[in-house]
Amino acid sequence: MSYNIQNFKVELKKIEEWLGKEYGSVHTGRATPMILDNIMIESYGSYMPIKNVASVSIEDPKTLRIAPWDKNQIKGIESAINAANLGLSVLSDSDGVRAIFPMLTTENRTKLVKILKEKLEDARISVRKERQIEIDKTEGLPEDDVKRAKEDIQKCVDESNQNLEAIFNKKETDLMNN
Repeated sequence: MSYNIQNFKVELKKIEEWLGKEYGSVHTGRATPMILDNIMIESYGSYMPIKNVASVSIEDPKTLRIAPWDKNQIKGIESAINAANLGLSVLSDSDGVRAIFPMLTTENRTKLVKILKEKLEDARISVRKERQIEIDKTEGLPEDDVKRAKEDIQKCVDESNQNLEAIFNKKETDLMNN
């Protein structure tokens, strides 16, 4: 019986994708619709993401335009964005909602970098947990196979950590240069 590392690689890829998605919700002073992805609003008795009840577009580099398909949703969208505490200014009119991204101060940028580092550490912890699960799966294999599997696992972990670090560095650069 030999060890198959493909499932482990898939799990590491999921962790990298998770970090990228988490970083997408951290605003860098530039308007991005992804910041609204986790905001849910009540619509016809159930909670839905904003993108399921409205079109979200970039009006200018600092402004998102949220145009609900049902104009009765405007107040709900406005309150949901305010309640999410994203630091956005929210204005509504008869056609929809504008979410305005404020200029980032040096202090805000520093706080955001700290949040980015915390999310990076969460991702690294997940990688370590996955590594331990994979190492546990090698029990019962011949000693040479275990050694080879552990080396392969560590190579994947090192590569994944480099990818996570690259995702962090890219986001940090975006944050500090905008």
